[in-house]
Amino acid sequence: MTDRHHHGHHHGPEHEPAHGRSLRHRLAHLLAPHSHDSADRLDRALESSARGMRALWVSLAVLGVTALAQAVVVVASGSVALLGDTVHNAADALTAVPLGIAFVLGRRAATRRFTYGYGRAEDLAGLVIVVTIAASAAFSAWAAFQRLLDPRPVEHLPAVALAALVGFAGNEWVARHRIRVGRAIGSAALVADGLHARTDGFTSLAVLLGAAGSALGLRAADPIVGLAITAAIALVLRDAAREVFRRMMDAVDPALVDRAERALSEVPGVRAVGELRLRWIGHRLRAEVAVVVDGEATVRQAHAIAVEAEHALLHAVPGLTAALVHADPAPAPGEADPHLRLAHHAPA
Repeated sequence: MTDRHHHGHHHGPEHEPAHGRSLRHRLAHLLAPHSHDSADRLDRALESSARGMRALWVSLAVLGVTALAQAVVVVASGSVALLGDTVHNAADALTAVPLGIAFVLGRRAATRRFTYGYGRAEDLAGLVIVVTIAASAAFSAWAAFQRLLDPRPVEHLPAVALAALVGFAGNEWVARHRIRVGRAIGSAALVADGLHARTDGFTSLAVLLGAAGSALGLRAADPIVGLAITAAIALVLRDAAREVFRRMMDAVDPALVDRAERALSEVPGVRAVGELRLRWIGHRLRAEVAVVVDGEATVRQAHAIAVEAEHALLHAVPGLTAALVHADPAPAPGEADPHLRLAHHAPA
């Protein structure tokens, strides 16, 4: 019944008591007036995309410099373990490109063809990232396996060790930054990219083991570590693929559904909460819900309850940008189901 009121408030702690939230929200309305119109909501969406873009370009710069420094050492040393780490760092830096395109597309307004907007471009970017991780893992495995068959000494071991430490520092910084911003704006693709960078950091440390083994005269140490790095990349590939798959399948955290149901049940006039659906569109969350109201309520009264229900959802559910609330009349004794006419359209 309602899907046009928009909100810009900060959401409180997840486990804050209901009466505490209610009091805090009343005070917030009095002390800090806010807008519910579509322009304010668009500003928030643009700001979240802008934060994502900044995180991407900063990550690209840091990882680009890291990969370049490591590449110089790879050429000088011939270490395939460091080669695998460098390739992965370079691939991680380049994932900023599809994500950047997705964030730019996500800013475009909805059209008559794309009525929900272009937020789903982020999910496609996440898919590209997963493919990129898989390709880098395959290349690293191939290089390490070739060197295992034809062992060669690794030169400039101190430089290899230093490059490994540089790789760890750069990746860990980027991982923290991407994950923090991704969670703040609700971008699964950016969070997945951050997890990818974090694993890269630990694989950089593994290069140290290869350098140590080579220093002890073990030629196989470097390619073995290269294969271990490939295994680590495969693990992060699994996690990233699972995250992106869930998002593409419209999965949400069940805790968000619980929060939404609790918020709706506290709205005056809502007798029961019916079907509730949440879905991510990029890093923005939408809700569709049916609430049961007094069957004798007028259309205006039912609409007012629906507006309050949407208002409560916008306060209670982090990342929610819009909700469609449908009011159903409470059943009267002997009254037929008001949705009976639609029953033959239900999927088998």
